[in-house]
Amino acid sequence: MNWKVLNSENDYNKANKRLMEIFHAEPNSPEYDELGVLILLIKDYDERHYSLPAVDILEVIKEKMKEKGLRNKDLEPIIGSKGYVSSILSERRKITLKIAGRLKDYFKLPAEIFLPAS
Repeated sequence: MNWKVLNSENDYNKANKRLMEIFHAEPNSPEYDELGVLILLIKDYDERHYSLPAVDILEVIKEKMKEKGLRNKDLEPIIGSKGYVSSILSERRKITLKIAGRLKDYFKLPAEIFLPAS
């Protein structure tokens, strides 16, 4: 099928349906090429029509701590002193780029989550 820019919800739904049909296409096949085109078209439509809510990075960190059963004290090797950990988690201090990198690696978070919402 010859795909073009998705401009309606109907086009979007058709593209998603076809994507699911050919999702496991073999590399170097026409379906595999079509799959790549569909992924780009669907991503473009999503970006133009849907916006994701802003993420509160501190809430994400606190949730990750809860998942892992961590306490503030457990972040001291990553962030620094007890007071520094407390001031970051209580929003009295901002997360620096260096600490963001450490938290990203420790909690296996995407780097984009630390970027300000645009």
